[in-house]
Amino acid sequence: MKFVIQRVKQASVKANGQLTGTIEKGYLILIGVCDADTTATADKMIKKTAALRIFQDENGKTNLSVKDVNGALLLVSQFTLYADCKKGNRPSFIKSGSPEHANALYEYIIHEFSFSYDLPVQTGIFGADMDVSLINDGPFTIMLDSEELFA
Repeated sequence: MKFVIQRVKQASVKANGQLTGTIEKGYLILIGVCDADTTATADKMIKKTAALRIFQDENGKTNLSVKDVNGALLLVSQFTLYADCKKGNRPSFIKSGSPEHANALYEYIIHEFSFSYDLPVQTGIFGADMDVSLINDGPFTIMLDSEELFA
């Protein structure tokens, strides 16, 4: 599982021309799932993300979590995070999770951030063609990869 976490001042997503999610201060998280991922993998990624201290405190140190700053999450599924560009110039996406599996885990992640961690969550639409806009704060972007973190 891969999360690209962008600390944002504002972010929004439109699917099929309709606004589906918008947040102010918080994280825009692009989520990639592979077939080997499980709810246990998701739980570890969610816990790590919720605990990240990447917002500045009163001394300018990155010492506060998204919850500490009353931030929100905009969660967007993105199978292209598993693009394989080793051969040729056209990426292969065979490492991406099947749509059914990926959507189930995406929905699980939404639920867990919302209910287990009590964070405000907005979303895109799984599998839709989406337009994502953001004002990256910093910029500050972190990539979490379950294979590197929990191997």
